[in-house]
Amino acid sequence: MLVTLPPDYRPSDDEAFMNPLQLEYFRQKLLKWRQDLLREAGETLSSLSEGGIAEPDLTDRASVETDRALELRTRDRARKLISKIDQAIDRIETGTYGYCEESGEPIGLRRLEARPIATMSIEAQERHERMERVHRDD
Repeated sequence: MLVTLPPDYRPSDDEAFMNPLQLEYFRQKLLKWRQDLLREAGETLSSLSEGGIAEPDLTDRASVETDRALELRTRDRARKLISKIDQAIDRIETGTYGYCEESGEPIGLRRLEARPIATMSIEAQERHERMERVHRDD
């Protein structure tokens, strides 16, 4: 189904949760986020492939190597984030987007605006994090 969003559309609690307009809004938001991450990754690859480290000073060379390592860690995080974005887009396609994977309850528009890849409601996420802390301390 093809849905066209009005230019100033923002999801609201006054409309049905995860109606076609809201789904399209979040799909476009996720696709734009994914596109931005891929563009940044391409820029990183081009800057890293510009050649080896030609700094004669050991301190300068160490600084460049540290910057590159940090950039690669950032790109790895972005790669994992792209995977989560793809999963969220799949949830939109299957009709499960916006609902907590633990309780099945709506996640909430404000949470999805802040974190469109969220898979749990705030309450379920807090329970999950408490359980992780309890078991991590063992």
